[in-house]
Amino acid sequence: MTDAGRQAILRAAWRAFARQPYAAVTLRGIAADAGVSASLIVKHFGGKDQLFDVVADFSDAGELLVAAPNESLGRHAVLTLIRWRRQNDSDLLVRVVFAAGDGDERARMRDQFREQVVRAFADRLDGDDSELRAELIVAHLLGLGAMLALQKTGPAATADPELVADLYGPALQHLIDQNGHQSH
Repeated sequence: MTDAGRQAILRAAWRAFARQPYAAVTLRGIAADAGVSASLIVKHFGGKDQLFDVVADFSDAGELLVAAPNESLGRHAVLTLIRWRRQNDSDLLVRVVFAAGDGDERARMRDQFREQVVRAFADRLDGDDSELRAELIVAHLLGLGAMLALQKTGPAATADPELVADLYGPALQHLIDQNGHQSH
């Protein structure tokens, strides 16, 4: 299967799991949305449970976003988010918004996101407020990711990634550098 085919299936699965209760999602529906056969999904992902596990897995996102020294982590996270979107026509984080609402599968996705992305940042931070700062860092990244997803041709979506990192990265870096100290 091509990378484009895999991405089409994952995007269709994200939409399906976001719009419908887990029990209502079918591989046939996902396949129709992705323009592939249900048997191709089964061949490459297994059943619906395994496909959901792939959709709910944020481990790669967490690893990619924190793959820099703390001194440059804010800028790195912004650049990684933008470059990933441009190279893959998808977002590393925004799919977690689909996990809003009720249902065990949505709770499972939120738990995975917290453990694999928020925890990746929290583990890098010092101080009693590291969990809070990690959540705020990820909130910044989710906001940027949502803007890029919504405004595919707007200034943020078309700007040089380095410029966006220069403008947006310092807000994240401030949270990273706090080391548990309150500033007044």
